[in-house]
Amino acid sequence: MRKTIIFLALFLAACNLPTSSQSPQTLPTAFIDPSYPTMEAVPVAPVQVSNGVEVRVDHAWRDGKEVSADVCYTLLDSSDWSIWGASLQYPGGSVVDYGSALTSLQEPVEGQAGVRCDTLTFLNIPPDADLTNVTIVIDAIAAVPREGDYCSIYMPKIQQALNERGIAIQLGCVDSAGVQVMQILSKPDTMSQEEAEQIVYSDEFYTVRGPWSFVFNLGQ
Repeated sequence: MRKTIIFLALFLAACNLPTSSQSPQTLPTAFIDPSYPTMEAVPVAPVQVSNGVEVRVDHAWRDGKEVSADVCYTLLDSSDWSIWGASLQYPGGSVVDYGSALTSLQEPVEGQAGVRCDTLTFLNIPPDADLTNVTIVIDAIAAVPREGDYCSIYMPKIQQALNERGIAIQLGCVDSAGVQVMQILSKPDTMSQEEAEQIVYSDEFYTVRGPWSFVFNLGQ
C-alpha cells in the first residue's frame, strides 16, 4: 500500500512539471545601406554611330548596387543581334559585370533597318564609387550564327573577305539532314584544316565593334 501511495505521488508531481514554451525565432531582416542612392540622369550625347550601327541611350539610373540604362541599336539584318561587350567606367574604377534583357524588337524590313532595345544593368557597384562623371561603354554587338545562318547570311560576306585578302579558301554549302551547312571546299596545301576554320569561323564576320560611349552624372 505504501509503495502505491509513493508511486501516485511521483506520478502527480510529474504531471505538474512546468512546460517550457518555445518562442518563434525571428528571422534577420535585410539591411539596406542608406549610402546607396537612387538617381536618374540623361547622357551628354544620347546617340553615337560607329561602323554603320546607331546606338541610343536616352537615360540611365542608379538603384542601390546597380546602374541600368535603356540601350537601343539598329540591326543590320534579321540575325539575333545582342550586346557583346560593355563596361561602366568611373574615376578610379570600372565594372564589367553586367546583364541585359530584351525590352523591344523591331525586325528589319526591306529598305529599313530594324531596332532592338535592351535594358543593360551593371552589378555590384561599390557604395563609394564616384558616379558624377560615369561612362557607359558598349564595346560591340554581335549575332552568333544560328543553325543555317552561315549559308543564308554569312557565307557570301566571308567569301568576299577571303577573296579581297588573297586567301585561297573556297566555301560552299552542302545538305546535312535537311539543313544547309557551310563547308570548306578547298584551301592551300600549306594551310591546315584547323587554321582554315579559325579564319572562316572568326567572330569578326558576325561582330560589329564600336565603341559607343555615353557620359552621365549619377551622383556620388
